Amino acid sequence: MTRRDLLTAAGSAALFSPLAARAATEAIPNPKGHLGLGGAPAGFGARNGGGARGGGRGAAGAPGAAAAGGGRGARPFSDEFLDYCHSLGLGVAEIGTPPTEPDDIRRLRDKVATYDMWVIFDIPLPRTEADVERYDAGVKAAKDAGGYDMHAALTQRRYEQFDNMADFRKSFEQNQKSVTLAEPVLSKHKMRLALENHKGWTAAEQAAWLKRMGSEYVGVHFDFGNNVSLLEDPMVTLETLKPYIFSCHIKDMAVQPYDKGFLLSEVPMGDGFLDLKKMVDTLRAKNPQMPFDLEMITRDPLEIPIYTDKYWATFTDIPGKQVAHMMEIIQKNPPKKPLPKTTGLDADGRRKQEEDNNIASIKYARQYLGL
Repeated sequence: MTRRDLLTAAGSAALFSPLAARAATEAIPNPKGHLGLGGAPAGFGARNGGGARGGGRGAAGAPGAAAAGGGRGARPFSDEFLDYCHSLGLGVAEIGTPPTEPDDIRRLRDKVATYDMWVIFDIPLPRTEADVERYDAGVKAAKDAGGYDMHAALTQRRYEQFDNMADFRKSFEQNQKSVTLAEPVLSKHKMRLALENHKGWTAAEQAAWLKRMGSEYVGVHFDFGNNVSLLEDPMVTLETLKPYIFSCHIKDMAVQPYDKGFLLSEVPMGDGFLDLKKMVDTLRAKNPQMPFDLEMITRDPLEIPIYTDKYWATFTDIPGKQVAHMMEIIQKNPPKKPLPKTTGLDADGRRKQEEDNNIASIKYARQYLGL
């Protein structure tokens, strides 16, 4: 089934959104099937009637990370986002929890094969032994439905969530316990779990943990920009986590000083300071079939308050040289355009801005990144 066939035949109103129609005519088609660009729900939140506003953590359809260890709240199964990504010419879709009924699992597997796409699932991890049976069933369903891997974002923004190191360590211990409980299930079903660097761990902390685990089934869902909030050069984050990366959230980032530190925004690809070509080429050298899921979250800039005591409450070992390097990046890379803002816009305005940003990013990825 081609994208044109889908747009003609499908009855879902979501597939006839302005973004889908524009993508059909404006975006350069993806001739490589699943070898390229995908979609992450947080980047398409406004079309679901929500959208990230202000300093919000996510968008409708992509709940923010839960408290330590539990992962994202489960999104009820729906393959609408898979259909939507296919209508945009994308080759990968993150679609939440897998279905549980055998007929629904078979239907989804057949649809994924027909679309020549990959799906990535998001199944809440076990917090205790009592949760393992439920997790086992979810992982089996994900495999039976043809899942590429599973994504988990286990943390909130560390510099906002915690006031002291003890609480951060307790949370990190729960994260590690949850993954330790999950690993035998992953090994049993030969399914991989990709842990997002979700503003909760430094790259060094995450890499050291994964090295200790030594599991071929636990790795990283690499977010291109999140660790800027932890004062990391994105290329350093990439190189540190590279041995463990299974899949990605691709985005571009812009930075701007403010009185308590700096502002951080996702911006359309090509408008930020990330060396996207180098990052994509580095990851494709590791895995030519690496999925790159677009997560261009349209929202107000995030505040990174590095000039406050609370920001530093859970850090003891960020070198001054690293801080100075990040400040140099901020000074040398003023925003090319005003940072995106959604405060004050109505639902239609937020949706229009989000769609403009996503179309621009899809076109850039096709033209300049080979995705």
